[in-house]
Amino acid sequence: MSLTDLDHAVTECRACPRLVGWREQVAREKRAAFRDQTYWGRAVPGFGPADARMAIVGLAPAAHGANRTGRMFTGDRSGDFLYAALHAVGLASQPTSTSIDDGLTLHGVRITAPVKCAPPENKPTPAERDTCRPWLVDEFALLRPTLRSVVVLGAFGWQALMPALVNWKMPVPRPKFAHGATVTLPATDDGPDLVLIGCYHVSQQNTFTGKLTPAMLEEILTKAKQAARTP
Repeated sequence: MSLTDLDHAVTECRACPRLVGWREQVAREKRAAFRDQTYWGRAVPGFGPADARMAIVGLAPAAHGANRTGRMFTGDRSGDFLYAALHAVGLASQPTSTSIDDGLTLHGVRITAPVKCAPPENKPTPAERDTCRPWLVDEFALLRPTLRSVVVLGAFGWQALMPALVNWKMPVPRPKFAHGATVTLPATDDGPDLVLIGCYHVSQQNTFTGKLTPAMLEEILTKAKQAARTP
């Protein structure tokens, strides 16, 4: 299976009834500001090249962001914050991400999430996280030949990602999430190691309060870029 095949399969997933019901309800009812738009209303695949040397792992699609546009971190304030930083450090072709056809491309980085559907109150259940895990396992297996570093946005993503990294050796006990936490995972084969870097999530709760500033995010992204040796 190619990454393109995987992404297509993700969009057809209906494994979690609560998430399917919610994403489709949001797509029907819409937010007033987007009432004239057609919502995506499906599971959202990762975004970025198949030969990415770096990955960014979030939490789940936002109800009126990726669940509306069909692309991770696109069409909401969190995405505005993230893509501006990616562009500032040379990892994105433009500083804004408004729609799936806005011409944005990523340079050597892929953005994904452990839960592929928008959850109510932005809170997937442990069962939904675990049901969705095989998608993440397969995605990282396909990225394995080139992947060198991962930025993990928030504690949920950090905890959800660990069991999916089957091609790398996980320390015992598992490393804890912290902003700036950096862990190097040895490969289970003859491939390269993987550098994990924790970062506060780009949610408005963090960015509006100054818990995460543009400079802080750019510093983390630059560190991951250097670890990945991304041009």
